[in-house]
Amino acid sequence: MSKDVLCSEIDKLLFLLPASQHEPEEIISLLGKHPEIKFVSLVGVDLGGNDTDEKIPVALFLKDLHTFLAHGVQTDGSSVVLPEIATLNNAQVDIIPDLSVNWFVDYNFDHIDEHTNLPTGTLRIPSFLVHNEVMVDSRSILLNAVKHFKTQILSLMKNHPYVLASLGLSSVDEIEDVILTSATELEFWVKTPDDKADVEQLSTSQVLKEQYWKRTIGPVRTAMEQSLLYLDSYGLESEMGHKEVGGVKAKLTGNGNFDHIMEQLEIDWKYSSALQSADNELIARDVVKDTFIRNGLEVTFMAKPIEGVAGNGEHTHVGVSVKLKNGKMKNIFAPLDMKKEFMSPIGFGALMGLLKNYKVVNPFVTSTNDAFNRLKPGFEAPICTVSSLGHAPNSPSRNRTVLVGLIRDMSNPMATRFELRAPNPTSNTYLVIASIYQAMLDGIKAALENNKTSFELEAALSKKSGESCFYLEKDFAYRSEEEVFEDFTEEERNALFGNPPATVWDNLVHFDKYPEKKSVLLEGDVFNEAIINSYKVATLTQWTTELYNRIILENMEIVRSCKKLHKSEDVSDLDVVNWEKINYLRFDLMKDSLNKKSLFTQIREAIDTQDYVTVSILQLEMQSKINELKDLYIIYKRNLFEFN
Repeated sequence: MSKDVLCSEIDKLLFLLPASQHEPEEIISLLGKHPEIKFVSLVGVDLGGNDTDEKIPVALFLKDLHTFLAHGVQTDGSSVVLPEIATLNNAQVDIIPDLSVNWFVDYNFDHIDEHTNLPTGTLRIPSFLVHNEVMVDSRSILLNAVKHFKTQILSLMKNHPYVLASLGLSSVDEIEDVILTSATELEFWVKTPDDKADVEQLSTSQVLKEQYWKRTIGPVRTAMEQSLLYLDSYGLESEMGHKEVGGVKAKLTGNGNFDHIMEQLEIDWKYSSALQSADNELIARDVVKDTFIRNGLEVTFMAKPIEGVAGNGEHTHVGVSVKLKNGKMKNIFAPLDMKKEFMSPIGFGALMGLLKNYKVVNPFVTSTNDAFNRLKPGFEAPICTVSSLGHAPNSPSRNRTVLVGLIRDMSNPMATRFELRAPNPTSNTYLVIASIYQAMLDGIKAALENNKTSFELEAALSKKSGESCFYLEKDFAYRSEEEVFEDFTEEERNALFGNPPATVWDNLVHFDKYPEKKSVLLEGDVFNEAIINSYKVATLTQWTTELYNRIILENMEIVRSCKKLHKSEDVSDLDVVNWEKINYLRFDLMKDSLNKKSLFTQIREAIDTQDYVTVSILQLEMQSKINELKDLYIIYKRNLFEFN
């Protein structure tokens, strides 16, 4: 049997165990019918967004199933990212199965079971991490955010019944449940192993839009199609796969194979409840990576794998609906008349809350050096805290340059939602969605407690910088239907929407700089001081360690690679001048002397002394000079007939 299961064999595999099938008797029955499932893995997600994976033999799992489902397994906290929570002298962490969500079976197509002739499977069970009898993981934070939002929104609607009329309801008693929905879009780069990026070629192709939504061919097409089919098997209901803006055409070799593949792709699947949506993303990433690898292709989900061309985003969609006791569903962000109003008061309040409190949401959205490399003008990556509603209620539009966009479908009010465009595939989706709902709830509370109508809230959201507002901050504007990067200068953007953070440190200090915004996260004990502090320590450690031991070393290699190439007999005065500029930058970046330390050394010393303000400033200076060095070296080489 090949590494890919034949179409006739797919039906034999068990991909999904929904929550309705988590009774012990049914688990025993299903695993008994599928002996190819050899292992069980409890999947907890720590504060760094890492998911645990361990191989527990199915026989051991079934031996005392009731106890296993109730108490899970124990592990050493040093194996997960929970700094200052799971300490060296108090490291025990319990991994407890979550019975309320889908469980997935992860198949190893390189390990075919000799008895069944099917790939070996591992039942992956989403779980919680518990320390000192308290849940401390990313999944539990999102679970608590959902519970808190549901309780609070029902209470607010009950205490401010005027808002019910805007939804076509007469009483909160008509509501059976509140459903928080979410979805993510997964972008990634794919390439043949060991191929190096030609940035100029990629950049040219991007400007010309030669790849965007074009037809896939060869192994890329095969892997894409297989990925979509497998996602359906896992119940994700794949909606679309297509080429993104980045990439160049593959080359067909003499033996009929494709080589030099370097393309950017996107795969989308159907929305789900908030927690299930985040779980779905984990399995989707594994499916995509494994499927493309089986087709001889490398996949990266890095936010900015190639400098100078489009990065990988992961636009995150959020919405809120209510299920009525009569069985109908109603989107509480949508207005009664889609042609006259953009949103209901609850929808406007939610958007305003997200924008006002984004400074404490952003540390979860953008938490790595790689993520900040993506958020730069010129690549449709949002850096300004501003939203777009559309040019008119009866004419939906999408402004791709804002942070948060209102998504509307005039024929389908249930589609009304927000798209947060800043996340990337390495963002911790659990914490991102949890912080979004906490921020939105704060704005909803302000809107309803002030008895604001949709039209009043639209006027408030559309206020100009310097105008006072009952909730939003006076100094900033929060809505723009213009092209943010083309219609405003950088100075104008900063004045209107605030200075965007440029480093990981710039983001982390917001927790301390804006205690009133941080308190929004703490509402309902969704986040707490210990969790936020642990997240800060983990993110700070990752930032400085990567900077010290990876980025500086990579930049040293760039400096060393910029060598003098011209010969004396064919040199021009321009070549000499260009080389002198290059050499000056090389010394400034890397070469220490008795009376001056290089930029690399200054950064290392600032990290050693924990002077993070200086580290942040110097990191930006280093990146600017490295970019200048690379650009100058390209210009220098272009003018040379031949190299030494």
